[in-house]
Amino acid sequence: MSSIPTVAPRTGRELLTDEEFAAVTATVLDNNPGMRMVTAERIAEQALAFVATAAGTELPLAPSRVVDEGWHALILHTRLYEALGNRLGQFVHHVPERPDSTRAAYDPDWLPRTTDAIRQAGYEVDEDLWRGPEDVTVPVRAPAQHTPKGPNCTVIQPKPKPKPTTASAGTV
Repeated sequence: MSSIPTVAPRTGRELLTDEEFAAVTATVLDNNPGMRMVTAERIAEQALAFVATAAGTELPLAPSRVVDEGWHALILHTRLYEALGNRLGQFVHHVPERPDSTRAAYDPDWLPRTTDAIRQAGYEVDEDLWRGPEDVTVPVRAPAQHTPKGPNCTVIQPKPKPKPTTASAGTV
């Protein structure tokens, strides 16, 4: 009887050096007094997996309120975030919503769509961090739960890839 080899899912942590990951985690901790280090690390890992997945898809995706806290921390490290986007081949823009707009627009289908996309991209999903806006299992400072708006609109908005330059005359 043969067995099918399995590959362990990747973690978002693998996308940064230890020093970079520690800096992002420290920002999550700074923004959430009293949070445990292990929780801040989990949030940072999921934010990185989300950004990597968003950079590689055209699907409308959005982070949970908890994962958005990690995304905010990542974005604050602008040089690191820009370098990450360059490595991923796509810069993922953050389009914030007003906190009071989220409840009316919340669509529970986007959470499974986003976590399914993260899994398909080969990353681990920490289910406790991917809950709807009413679930405060992991309290964070982020004020709003994002949700894609409409079938062709998304909270993540990758910038267009640069157009190739044309070769000058006489070159091959």
